[in-house]
Amino acid sequence: MTSKILAVMLVPLALSVSACGDTWGQRATTGGAIGTGAGLAVGALAGWPLLGPALAGAVVGAGIGAATAKDGPMSGH
Repeated sequence: MTSKILAVMLVPLALSVSACGDTWGQRATTGGAIGTGAGLAVGALAGWPLLGPALAGAVVGAGIGAATAKDGPMSGH
């Protein structure tokens, strides 16, 4: 029950920082943090062990954050 409450509290926090960062590194870092929180929330709500979803969320979030940066390697600058 405690993990479900924690997961519900993490989602608004993750959404509140979702647009943070201007540079490639900042976007990757904040994206990884948001992904970690989302992975923890999903894992907690599903009753799974938390490490796997947290790591998967971190990798996906960091990748998306880096890919959407204006000054990133994929931006063409």
